[in-house]
Amino acid sequence: MSFSSKTKNELSRMDISNKCCVLAELAALLRTTGAIKLRGSNKIIIEFTTENAAVTRKIFSMLKILYNTHNEVNVKKSNRLKRHNNYTVKVDEEGAKKILLDLRILKNDTINILDFNYGIPEILIKNECCKRSYIRGAFLGCGSISDPEKAYHLEFVNHREQHGNDLIKLMEKFTLNAKLIKRKEYYITYIKESEQIVDLLNIMGAYNALLALENIRAIKETRNKINRIINCETANLGKTVN
Repeated sequence: MSFSSKTKNELSRMDISNKCCVLAELAALLRTTGAIKLRGSNKIIIEFTTENAAVTRKIFSMLKILYNTHNEVNVKKSNRLKRHNNYTVKVDEEGAKKILLDLRILKNDTINILDFNYGIPEILIKNECCKRSYIRGAFLGCGSISDPEKAYHLEFVNHREQHGNDLIKLMEKFTLNAKLIKRKEYYITYIKESEQIVDLLNIMGAYNALLALENIRAIKETRNKINRIINCETANLGKTVN
């Protein structure tokens, strides 16, 4: 299992007691891994799609706690080379509109695709705990982290530039310096500094992943220090021999 999957599994097992935090996390998941589909006149359904079974269970339980809606879960093989499972949580028409209103995708009962709010609503992240929950939900929905043994890199793959920029502003409130680039049709919000990745894991509550990364950092720094000393000694011996 990849370091990224382990981190998501850890975050998915977190219990959230405050309703405001559940709303913030679900709002992030909807904006990153959700799809809104129109059927007929003013009829709408929501689908959450992910490759992580733990994230699927988290979405299903949050919907059940907040709305007690009838949700359908489907599993199918991905068409990609590695053939992962794709899990889809489908929300019925009755609960979909209320969810979109609560998560501030819709501004009123009128469904207008051009008027959807894909940014981060300030009303859902007023408290610090909600800010942390939103970042956690965004990571579960569209985030990934490289194996720290190979590189330090954490990113969020956004479908819309507005959400990518809003994520940067949200992380700036925790003194994190994220950047945005465009890769094909996606907007990538990313962090490369190991210290800032550690801080972000702490903000999200991924403490096991944080400790694992810190342990790898300590080993790599010790190894680099030893290599520098050896190189220095080798250079000095070479000068002495000459």
